[in-house]
Amino acid sequence: MQKLPFHYGWVIVFSGILTLFSCLGLARFAFGMLLPGMREGLGLGYDQLGYLGTGNFVGYLFSVAITPILIKIFRPRIVITTGLLLIAVTLAGMSYASSFLQLLMLYAITGCGSGLANISTMVLIAPWFRREKRGLAAGLMVLGNGFGIIFSGLLIPFLNQSYGVSGWRYSWLLLAGIILLIAILAALLVKNDPEDLGLEPVGEKIPLTANELYAHVPKKRGRALISLGMLYLAFGATYMVYGSFVVTSMVEEYGFTEATAGQFWSWVGFFSLFSGVVFGTLSDKIGRKGGLMVVFAIQSFAYLLAGSGCGTSALLLSVFLYGISAWAIPAIMTAAVGDYMGVAKAAAGFSFITFFFAAGQTVGPAVAGLIAEHYGSFSPAFFLSASITAIAMLFALSLPQPE
Repeated sequence: MQKLPFHYGWVIVFSGILTLFSCLGLARFAFGMLLPGMREGLGLGYDQLGYLGTGNFVGYLFSVAITPILIKIFRPRIVITTGLLLIAVTLAGMSYASSFLQLLMLYAITGCGSGLANISTMVLIAPWFRREKRGLAAGLMVLGNGFGIIFSGLLIPFLNQSYGVSGWRYSWLLLAGIILLIAILAALLVKNDPEDLGLEPVGEKIPLTANELYAHVPKKRGRALISLGMLYLAFGATYMVYGSFVVTSMVEEYGFTEATAGQFWSWVGFFSLFSGVVFGTLSDKIGRKGGLMVVFAIQSFAYLLAGSGCGTSALLLSVFLYGISAWAIPAIMTAAVGDYMGVAKAAAGFSFITFFFAAGQTVGPAVAGLIAEHYGSFSPAFFLSASITAIAMLFALSLPQPE
């Protein structure tokens, strides 16, 4: 029997916030803050910085393929804990790395751990929350991403100022220690299923209609999934170009100090706290197609402003637009897959489009790094990102009407 004054499902949400704070907020989004220090300390080129980001996403893409199998064998709690431990060990190893190849290998394994922890955490929403509460639960969990960005944006410049050229090493080591503690907490808090505690899922038990249980038009369903996958690929290929390189651009092209760039990056995290709830709710009212179009339009302006070189005001507006839309696409995609696939097929559909998303993340940073190495600036890469999201905005018009 439950002894807490609230449903244990909200403990699952809390553990999810901590997990996403670790596996994405710190392990992935602190990366952009640490690039200038790693570039200076190891003499890395822009292209190598791009390859590091791509290596991380290759590991993530691999984990997308294997995580469903591991969840069936070991259940989510063990997979989450293992993923977080993998991240902690590899980030600690990165703090001692002395070459590009060592960083590349370790950060690729970090990406694998991030995928294991992230996907397994989101899977917990289905058994612990009924459908009318799943959007809220998912929206709350992704707060961890924003908190991670805020935390890294404040902490890393302080460490860099305190330890100079070795600041990035101390940063990776401290982040590893934090994630290790959260891995222990996750092992203690996460329960695989409410039945393990004799509980029902959070939410009212409402009978499902046949239309909600099954998607009736296979051709339309397949077309919709491909379209959603392509849109998710466009998002994955562009949002991490900005996330990986905007801080480096601020320092090396705008002349910001690392502390000022860190403050800007922290604002990204703050604004992103609202993105999932704001645009998820908007898509409930105007439809998934309209919601996706609005978000891609906002992101296009964010990338154009980042590449424009128009000064601090334009960059601050870019940061606001990027932050306020940061987690909107994943939130809308989760709802859209449910609309098109029905409850019974939603998990398989989301797994399918996640491959597109991961592929986009894998290619985007590498291409951006090569472009920046050639032109000596990230502005062309930001302009390319804006072009891709503008095309995605128009492509969203082709989404069929769900049954």
